[in-house]
Amino acid sequence: MTMPKVSVLMPVYKTQEEHLRQAIESVLNQTYTDFEFLILDDCPDDTREDIVKSYQDKRIKYSQNEKNLGITPSRNKLIDMAQGEYLAVFDHDDISLPERFAKQVAYLDANKDVGVVSSWVDCFPDENKLYFPSDDIEIKKLLTDICSLVHPASMIRKSVLDKHNLRYEEEFTPSEDYCLWLRLIEFTKFHNIQEVLFKYRLHLNNTSKNQHSKMVAATDKLHFWVRHKYSTLYQMYIQDRTRVLKVKLFGFPLLKIFITRNKIKVYLFSFFPCLSINRKVLSWPK
Repeated sequence: MTMPKVSVLMPVYKTQEEHLRQAIESVLNQTYTDFEFLILDDCPDDTREDIVKSYQDKRIKYSQNEKNLGITPSRNKLIDMAQGEYLAVFDHDDISLPERFAKQVAYLDANKDVGVVSSWVDCFPDENKLYFPSDDIEIKKLLTDICSLVHPASMIRKSVLDKHNLRYEEEFTPSEDYCLWLRLIEFTKFHNIQEVLFKYRLHLNNTSKNQHSKMVAATDKLHFWVRHKYSTLYQMYIQDRTRVLKVKLFGFPLLKIFITRNKIKVYLFSFFPCLSINRKVLSWPK
């Protein structure tokens, strides 16, 4: 039996029918066709079996958890079920554009040192866009502060996870995806295709909205870890995000102003701190 090249991993939990159908159809309509589509329903008391099985496509493999496990164990279960060389991460209410799989597979095939490839993303219905850099080092510098690879738009080389015994970590739910990227920093390279290949749905039921405080706590723990383990990357990131302004009076240095992402600090005569402003309520200068 020939194994599929790609395993599409989609956990489902009480998904609205319209959103689920749009998600499923965006996968089935991919120009790249060598994949298995693993759909795992994590709500045994309110399943979406009828919706999924209305699609007569042999690539779909539907299963249910016997009890609600939560997103992180469900993601790990899907990884263990997968037979493909590459794992196409996907969420139950988003949309993959038709060329997504083809372009990500082609990139991974041509770049054996890259373990994760994502892309630019359209957010809808707000029409915002997420543009992240393509270069591995630039992505890793950003990872010390933010998640610079859009998780449900990503394709992962499964062998990298298996070789280093890596899976999603429930301790960091709902930031389990960010945690995985940080664990992978030392083992592989990252890339973002500089093209919109994915549409991310924004709505009131997004995990990032429903579990905001839990996400902040998990992210704080991850920041503490990554900024100590990869201090050089973090310092490179800080330098990239710091601006220094000098104010002179009659040719003599009067003020030195440091502008970072979070603060503005002003030093008198370049040495004596005289003002510090929290920038959380201010916009980052363009």
